[in-house]
Amino acid sequence: MKTTGVHRYILLLAVLLAALDAVAEPAIPAKSVDHSSLKALQQEFKSGPEVTRACLGCHTEAAKQIQRTQHWSWEFLNPESGQRLGKRYVINNFCVAAASNYAVCTSCHVGYGWKDEKFDFSSQENVDCLVCHDTTGGYRKPAGLAGHPAYKEMELPPGSGKFVKPVDLQKVAQHVGKTSRDTCGACHFFGGGGDGVKHGDMDSSLAAPDRKLDVHMDATGADFTCATCHMTTGHQVPGSRYVPTAADRDGRHMRGRVDNTNPGTCQACHGNEPHEAKVAVLNKHASKLACQVCHIPAMARGDVATLMAWDWSTAGKMGPDGKPMQKKNAKGRVIYDSKEGDLTVGENVMPEYVWFNGKIRYTLLGDKVDKAAGIVQINRFEGSPNDGKSVIWPVKVFRGVQPYDPVNKTLVIPHTTGTDDASYWKNFNWEKAIAAGMASVGAPFSGKVDFIRTEMTWPLNHMVAPKENALACNECHVKDGGRLKGLKGIPLLTGDSKLRK
Repeated sequence: MKTTGVHRYILLLAVLLAALDAVAEPAIPAKSVDHSSLKALQQEFKSGPEVTRACLGCHTEAAKQIQRTQHWSWEFLNPESGQRLGKRYVINNFCVAAASNYAVCTSCHVGYGWKDEKFDFSSQENVDCLVCHDTTGGYRKPAGLAGHPAYKEMELPPGSGKFVKPVDLQKVAQHVGKTSRDTCGACHFFGGGGDGVKHGDMDSSLAAPDRKLDVHMDATGADFTCATCHMTTGHQVPGSRYVPTAADRDGRHMRGRVDNTNPGTCQACHGNEPHEAKVAVLNKHASKLACQVCHIPAMARGDVATLMAWDWSTAGKMGPDGKPMQKKNAKGRVIYDSKEGDLTVGENVMPEYVWFNGKIRYTLLGDKVDKAAGIVQINRFEGSPNDGKSVIWPVKVFRGVQPYDPVNKTLVIPHTTGTDDASYWKNFNWEKAIAAGMASVGAPFSGKVDFIRTEMTWPLNHMVAPKENALACNECHVKDGGRLKGLKGIPLLTGDSKLRK
């Protein structure tokens, strides 16, 4: 066959595409390099940025890749709603906001030195390689150091009588490796300021769970790491709380390879008919129920309580000695803290259920809220039984009472952390703390403070129970609807075909 110019062009294009694919999906070596033998790491490091400089000598593109991720920017522009989201912008109803509290909150940032709005996001040396790649278990970034580990013995918090020892940076740098449940969990298990606070399905019990707690992460079984499903390319970790996949009808989202926001779904491995032929009736449920409905029967199942409600309006009460105090329940869980108010915790909590199509809209700073109108939904899960896109999802609904501006009718950003005089934890003065917080983001504040009830919803994906511990039929198929009681658009479950309106 004669080769024409067109044929040569096609062949050249094919070669180029293959080359690009090889760059995008580099082969992973069977065994990581022994970093303890590398000359660049045979030195005493005085700071995290010094370690990063050494890492970049070989991993020349790594910092640039990190700087293109949400882990770095804490920012996400929702392409559908146009809302600018991420930790930098979203208000929540547990610790309220990262803004004006960065020195504490960025202990869970993949960088060094983010203490205020002057942080240099362009500096490659500000990227923290060790926080995700430590294998020694000895790398810690205490709250209050703006993402730095301790470089010398320090009293933290100041005046507490508790001391933190310095990190051996050379040892950690020489023993880096792949990410693990421990490295991911160092931040994600403790989201919201403590173990199990934010998420009902993620806490320290997942560091080494048994099969009953999570059939995939079972430490003596399948032993999935986070990256098994959140399969990373170019340091971009798929998985988004802002644009999650509600229903993967065709199993497209195979371990995060479809886009940069969604990890692997259940269907990617199990298909849309995951059950055996003898229980094929269960496969019919898959068109309307997320797999998580049956396979996450309860949250906080690993002997770590999750926080269900946070009431900031009761903060500020002092103990008999006039100093901040704590109260604990019979299990030793904190249920009141002078700095935070009343806290409601729960274990083995039954989820709530919503129709969800993958779209979430947030109430952001500046959006008008009205106490008289009732509970403010900080995030609203969209969906209905009739849109052809929604399925029923199990969720944790976090309930809060938090400060707001009754004159401007907006939620507010308080400066809660730190030892400066504007910090609520130092002065217990809401007006002063909120004035400082709002000023830090250039937002108006009337000077008046009231409290408003809020709700925030979190989808459940982890703590997946094996089939023998999944929901039984009679948990839903009872006269009043059981777990799904009150949920619109489902059969009455009493034998007839009428729908609950």
